[in-house]
Amino acid sequence: MGVTAFVLKYRLPNDKIMLDKSIGPLQDAQQAIKIVRQRAKEWNIDPKKIGILGFSAGGHLAATAGTHFNKPVIENREGISVRPNFMLLINPVISFTDKIGHIGSRDNLLGPSPTEEKIKLYSNELQVTEETPPTILIHSDADQVVPVANSVEFYRALKENKVSGELHIYAKGEHGFLTAPSFDEWFGRCIFWMKSMSLI
Repeated sequence: MGVTAFVLKYRLPNDKIMLDKSIGPLQDAQQAIKIVRQRAKEWNIDPKKIGILGFSAGGHLAATAGTHFNKPVIENREGISVRPNFMLLINPVISFTDKIGHIGSRDNLLGPSPTEEKIKLYSNELQVTEETPPTILIHSDADQVVPVANSVEFYRALKENKVSGELHIYAKGEHGFLTAPSFDEWFGRCIFWMKSMSLI
């Protein structure tokens, strides 16, 4: 398809190895985007077409990268943009609110007693602006792990901020799409979207 893919092995939040575990994973995501953009010419990559793909809790990290790029949490003396140009969010954790959030992910990232300010900061549906990258969201209505409302609310926020977005909700299929929909089905939607957005 003409896509160069990089797999990011990011650090999981851990008080033992991080001064502030709430930014640890985001540091790794921002550093990855910075490196790829910095070396785009060497790797024959269009620096204006660097996207991020994330699943479940990784979807939260991807969405955070796409909504928190104006406040870099890495050293960036060169001033290289850490904003992804587009996002693909699959069954993503988006919110940390009590109503629709995935509390396990919230506890892992923010600890068991986060402040309301921190909860709001990392509820990415509340951090969308007109600068948020175009996004495709794919989720299952039958997801019992991460409520589909996470994707719905992020899509709603995109629309309110006039950001291009696409949302696919499957009636069947568990978290992670182990039985349905098939890979070719849901990833086919991603391919169509990337083509329609002139990303590939």
